[in-house]
Amino acid sequence: MSDSNKQMEQNSPLKTNNWFASWFDSPYYHILYKERDEMEAQLFMDNLVHYLNLPEEAKILDLACGKGRHSIYLNKMGFNVTGADLSSNSIAIAKDFENETLNFVVHDMRKPFDQKFDAIFNLFTSFGYFESEEDNFTTLKAIKESISEYGFAVIDFMNVPNVLANLIPEEVKIVDNINFYIKRYMKDGYIFKEIDFEDQGKKYHFTEKVKAIALEDFETMMENAGIYLLDVFGDYKLKKFHKKESERLILIFK
Repeated sequence: MSDSNKQMEQNSPLKTNNWFASWFDSPYYHILYKERDEMEAQLFMDNLVHYLNLPEEAKILDLACGKGRHSIYLNKMGFNVTGADLSSNSIAIAKDFENETLNFVVHDMRKPFDQKFDAIFNLFTSFGYFESEEDNFTTLKAIKESISEYGFAVIDFMNVPNVLANLIPEEVKIVDNINFYIKRYMKDGYIFKEIDFEDQGKKYHFTEKVKAIALEDFETMMENAGIYLLDVFGDYKLKKFHKKESERLILIFK
């Protein structure tokens, strides 16, 4: 285990073997990121659905769905949606929105589902969390095995060269009267975000750690997994990908 993860376990009352399991289950994760752009997210969903030309009532898997905001929107568009996430707390919240065509489950993305989907969406940099590169490869294979014969999968990842060029080393974000002190840096092939704050007399420290996977790295993994990369886009409007300028790395494959 890295020193940062050890520190996280020592300083945080929420203990775990993986940084993402404790941080994503923490209420503070949802506080810090509460201001995410809903309109932009819905525009992305609209563009994806249109591009993929999904049939009515298509079965969609929202993989790493969090509290289900995108699953709920996709369901309102008429699709049969399953939202899956490792965070039991997030899934418990999402389950309040379940209906006959919207279901939420606790699931490890490294494991394939026992059903096939017409589309699998892995959105907003919800990939590359694992310590082992083999786990990332296993996740790709699990996604491939869960796609129907005529289905598609989408990974929406950060564009690493652009992120590194615009990395803000330190900043303070104030949300709900909590001062989140954030540090960002690159180390050992990962982009780290250290988050420190105090609330109700307790000090907290969490670490986000995401593998810096570039397009060529995805291409190699996909080739080894027998995956066919159909298209690559650089933003939520599905504009052409440019290695240095694009904000996102959006991969369409099957």
